[in-house]
Amino acid sequence: MDIKAYIESGILELYVAGQLSETENQEIYNLLQQHPKLLQEVLEIESAVVKLTAAVSPRAKGFESIKARIANETKVIELQPRPTNWISYTGWAASVLLAMGLFWSLNKKTDLEQQLQTADTENLYLETQIEDAKSNLAATKNLLNIIRDKDLISVPLGGQGNFASSFAKVYWNKADNTIYLDAEGLPNAPEGKVWQVWSLTLNPLAPTSLGTIDDFNTDDNKIFTIANANESQAFGITLEPEGGSDGPTMDQLYTLGVVASAP
Repeated sequence: MDIKAYIESGILELYVAGQLSETENQEIYNLLQQHPKLLQEVLEIESAVVKLTAAVSPRAKGFESIKARIANETKVIELQPRPTNWISYTGWAASVLLAMGLFWSLNKKTDLEQQLQTADTENLYLETQIEDAKSNLAATKNLLNIIRDKDLISVPLGGQGNFASSFAKVYWNKADNTIYLDAEGLPNAPEGKVWQVWSLTLNPLAPTSLGTIDDFNTDDNKIFTIANANESQAFGITLEPEGGSDGPTMDQLYTLGVVASAP
């Protein structure tokens, strides 16, 4: 496409003035999105029109005197009717059409600017989503490498009592006193409740809290890293009031699993 010849054809001025058909307007609008030089030309034309409009706007100096003259002329017409001046009416009609064209043009510019701003916002959002996806992928790969470590102790936690469909799994790294809890098999905690994780010794039976999972409902992968310096023989998860409990609520024990090496 010969951009220079297209600009010199004068069609962009007609576009700004609103003198083209809807089909032609749409065609030019599509070209503006494809060719930045055309868009810049339209913006410059519109800027010139806006400046010209401002120069003759109702706020311009001398408008009040012109308004007064029009009012006086109106009174004369009312008192002394005279033949219709069609040329004068035609001039007024042309002015009205020009004002309508300018109004349409300004609205068109505003719409275009809003669309460009929306496109920039959408691009920024997309870039953020891509970066988040990359970060999540890197975190997932790192987590997979951790839980596949041959030295980790895997402890399945089965559903208990009325919660037989629940399940979870603990990956325990005794070398750095860390467990990785995969809690995908637990439902979202109800309002006012939190999941609390317990380390247990079996003989004698003694639970030690490993803390609550406050962000369980908003976490996407449901895998949590928890410090555990205890000589755990089993792990359990209960549903407790917000803030957690000093001891496990046994009728809210959802999952429990014994460490394979435990006696």
